[in-house]
Amino acid sequence: MTPDPRPIDFTDVSAHLAGRSLDVRWIHGSESAKHNTDPELQVHRYDEHTVILRQNMAVNYEAPFLFLLFGNDRAVLLDTGATASPELFPLRRVVDELVADWLDRHPRPGYQLVVLHSHGHGDHVAGDAQFADRPDTVVVGAELATVRAFLGLDDDLDRPAPLDLGGRVLTCLPGPGHHEAAISYYDPFTGFLLTGDTVYPGRLYVSDWDAYTATIDRLIAFAAAHPVSHVLGCHIEMSSEPGVDYPIRYTYQPDEPPLQLGVDRLQAVRDALEKADGRPGRYVHDDFVIVYGPS
Repeated sequence: MTPDPRPIDFTDVSAHLAGRSLDVRWIHGSESAKHNTDPELQVHRYDEHTVILRQNMAVNYEAPFLFLLFGNDRAVLLDTGATASPELFPLRRVVDELVADWLDRHPRPGYQLVVLHSHGHGDHVAGDAQFADRPDTVVVGAELATVRAFLGLDDDLDRPAPLDLGGRVLTCLPGPGHHEAAISYYDPFTGFLLTGDTVYPGRLYVSDWDAYTATIDRLIAFAAAHPVSHVLGCHIEMSSEPGVDYPIRYTYQPDEPPLQLGVDRLQAVRDALEKADGRPGRYVHDDFVIVYGPS
């Protein structure tokens, strides 16, 4: 393929639709983690400029998903996984290879990488140190004040902030409730609404009931006003059997549902919150579980 140094038009979505698919068989562990032969990171190129990665369950049972999005001036890596060791979890090597491959096709001088997070829990920030000495790289800490300062957010949670990657402008939506510094990211180029641990096919752990409910309300309103193709969280914990989730620390999930959700899932979560009415407990639904307080 001939390298193309010209700016990419990320507003012309139709020009980049070919080949896009989330019909993926994600790596899902094995009965014997010791004998697992999956890669430490599964790499799925959703399109030329969008990569979804999943950590191997044999490396860490959390098996989080990470997202690498390319713009004309810089790329953003959302989350760094659940394992610090580059020997056990070579995230930096994989990301460097992906960036180098993209730059081979789209040469850019001084191309930057920004490392951001969906929130600050350990299974989403463990690999940060792998990027500490990477040239042309900014690693943004996951603490509330740090994230808000970098993104230009303030105490008005109804005011999102833009993150311009160079023609590809993400909308950053503050979303406390699971974690005080949780951020959802909307990418108009793919239509992805990236919700971290706020909404995904699994156990939705609520630390602040009122804040979480307000966050779901804001996501519903945002999705009603924008073309969302998929809601994508950072884990799969449910099985395809309604109401059945895989046990915590389980490293073999052979019967997972898809990662991608429709926007109707947001309303389903909101309806479940309404029914639970802020009472601590474990609330099991067909496609997710709400966990609030001791469980």
